[in-house]
Amino acid sequence: MTAAEPSPIRVARDERPQGLIATLTIENAARLNAMGSALLDAFVAAVRELADEPDLRVLIVTGAGDRAFVGGADIREMAALTTPDQGRAFILRVHAACEALRALPVPVIARINGFAFGAGLELAAACDLRIAAESAQFGMQEVRLGIPSVVEAALLPALIGWGRARWLLLTGETIDADKALNWGLVEEVVPAAELDRAVEARVQSLLAGGPQALLLQKALVRAWEELPMKEAIAAGVEAFARAFESDEPGRFLAAFLAERASRRSP
Repeated sequence: MTAAEPSPIRVARDERPQGLIATLTIENAARLNAMGSALLDAFVAAVRELADEPDLRVLIVTGAGDRAFVGGADIREMAALTTPDQGRAFILRVHAACEALRALPVPVIARINGFAFGAGLELAAACDLRIAAESAQFGMQEVRLGIPSVVEAALLPALIGWGRARWLLLTGETIDADKALNWGLVEEVVPAAELDRAVEARVQSLLAGGPQALLLQKALVRAWEELPMKEAIAAGVEAFARAFESDEPGRFLAAFLAERASRRSP
């Protein structure tokens, strides 16, 4: 990307009393928001910059236009890869984009407005919550391009089970939004016209939680993905104790008790 070219990543900032809500849009609608090296590098840089925002509460990730969330990695760029080292360097960029979302301290919502294929589905899987338009479609089509699905495709079995993950990974078939919801690949499906409303409803749900509690919870959930049960429980005990390093539990618990008392008053 030269200085004269527009950025392939657009970040909109919504400053609210509760903190910053950021929306990161992948701006490559003419090519179904396909992600090449330059776009992936810009994506990682944008997410890491947001990670340094002390008031950030929620990040929303979406694709430009109404046809695709992310249609996949850049096929033309992959077709030019000729050596294992080139292949490794490219796919590590895809991993870096997904890892940036998983490492972001605050919750990330995938606003899935269309196709989520290949690297796009991996990016969605790396988000914490996924809300899809009824028109969205999902697939891991790499085997039909002569390559395996890798990096954050490893998240799929935990989301949808091993059998369904094998279905996607081995057949390269696509599924619609209703099946994705039934499988647990997304948490909500709505008409396209209601997608923003549904995303905002989830933002409001997240804002109702304690900021520090959400940071601790996201970090703990990620730790649970890798820890045996005994260690996972121990990590939870430590996270609970750490919550009391601030006055947030006291304030939220007092507010809850006051509200409950007011409801019981005649």
